[in-house]
Amino acid sequence: MTRTIVIGGGIAGLATAGLLAREGHDVLLLEQLDRFGGRVGSVEREGFRFDTGPSWYLMPRVFDHFFALMGTSTAEQLDLRDLDPGYRVFSEPVPGTDHDRPVTIPRDKARVLKAFDDLEPGSAPKLDTYLDSARHTTAMAEQFFLYNPFTRLRSLMHRRIFGALPSLARLLTTPLDTYVARRFQSPILRQILGYPAVFLGTDPSAAPALYHLMSALDLDEGVQYPMGGFRHLVARLEHLARGAGATLTSGAEVLEITTGQRAHARGSAVTGVRWRDATGTVHHARADVVVSGADLHHTETTLLHGDDQSYPETWWQRKTSGPGAVLVLLGIRGELPALPHHSLFFTRDWQKNFAAIFGDHPSIPDPASIYVCKPSATDPDVAPAGHENLFVLVPIPADTRLGAGGADGAGDALIEQTADAAIDQIALWAGIPDLRERIVVRQTIGPADFARDYHSWQGGMLGPAHTLRQSAMFRAQNASKRVQGLYYAGATTAPGVGVPMCLISAELVLKRVRGDHGAGPTRVGTESVN
Repeated sequence: MTRTIVIGGGIAGLATAGLLAREGHDVLLLEQLDRFGGRVGSVEREGFRFDTGPSWYLMPRVFDHFFALMGTSTAEQLDLRDLDPGYRVFSEPVPGTDHDRPVTIPRDKARVLKAFDDLEPGSAPKLDTYLDSARHTTAMAEQFFLYNPFTRLRSLMHRRIFGALPSLARLLTTPLDTYVARRFQSPILRQILGYPAVFLGTDPSAAPALYHLMSALDLDEGVQYPMGGFRHLVARLEHLARGAGATLTSGAEVLEITTGQRAHARGSAVTGVRWRDATGTVHHARADVVVSGADLHHTETTLLHGDDQSYPETWWQRKTSGPGAVLVLLGIRGELPALPHHSLFFTRDWQKNFAAIFGDHPSIPDPASIYVCKPSATDPDVAPAGHENLFVLVPIPADTRLGAGGADGAGDALIEQTADAAIDQIALWAGIPDLRERIVVRQTIGPADFARDYHSWQGGMLGPAHTLRQSAMFRAQNASKRVQGLYYAGATTAPGVGVPMCLISAELVLKRVRGDHGAGPTRVGTESVN
């Protein structure tokens, strides 16, 4: 059996361990924390259970395909609930005027079209055309780009790609915000269609218009929620990996990826990893294959020696990080009917907001465009009876110097000031004047926490931004250029950020190990050699 070590027990690590164990590998997964899930973390306090990572369940076909590869189905693993409304958008009030009414995005495409037309008469047919393009682009991405290991040029030599080259060229060279502005006049509609760039870790003016495909995921397909939150997804991935035969070990800090001279060729090959257990004892585990699901910057610049680095520090100096974040976890006494499951709070000065995060002179935006999740709207188990659970995400620059969070206001000054401003902003814009007085639990998380817990590059919450030069075949790929038998999975490598992308990255590793050069999803029924 092929001896395989997976570094990191996040979504990508667990998915990779499951797929390779099912393939017949003898898999050992090593996770430095005392839990699995990586950025899909959880905090439990006084009867509240907070997810500290992803909260939008999008791209359901990716989940369906992954579970099918594992010999099961989404229906068997997850209890999904449709969210209606999908989300609500609150706009920054204009001083001296009544607040603008929030914009509610319903479930069902026909109702979404009407909501757009109510805000901008005549926009419904434009949105219908926009979503048709987004669906077509999504299908093209899934068939030719997302699942493509880019190991053979012929994987892109397809008549559908050649036929679509003119439109693909326009989508790749036009910024997303420009693409949207050419079609819609309403500022709030432009923001709704441009904001998905933030989920890709970038500014709408820097994201290629190709990513308008994201709008098909929430406006057309709708938004869902897995009961139990994303921690339940982690539990199912852990269960499936163990069931396939993988050994999962927590409290195991990997110190080094060891290499040796490649047999009958120049260069090196993996020989295993050195790791330290919870007692402080250092071990060396031999391996034929090593897959790092850890942050790629940490893997390359810390776990590998200089001659083995495909992406040394000088490479990272030319790259753009996605945003950092202040996460604010709030337990609230009483109900909050103004807030549905998902809410977005958009500032008027869109460019100023993104310039603060991504510009040459980064600073914490004031006010900030923020995201609020209230899972207690759907899941009664995340908060005590008569209380609400709020997860607040404030995008900020990726900079560990901004500090770490803490419990009940004990975090670093800038982190707590940002949390205070976000709480007051939600209270004012959503019309909840007593929000602060109703807080019974408060926990903050900042960029320094991301760096400490996940070795996150620059303390970012997502990974490298999805600019054109950091997308698809231009993103760091899933195999080392220097070390035979070393592979990469997770949000910091191809195909990109987000839970669905992490699942796809695991499949890309499977393809690499097999020598499968195909562009699309692996055909179900060929996932195992057993």
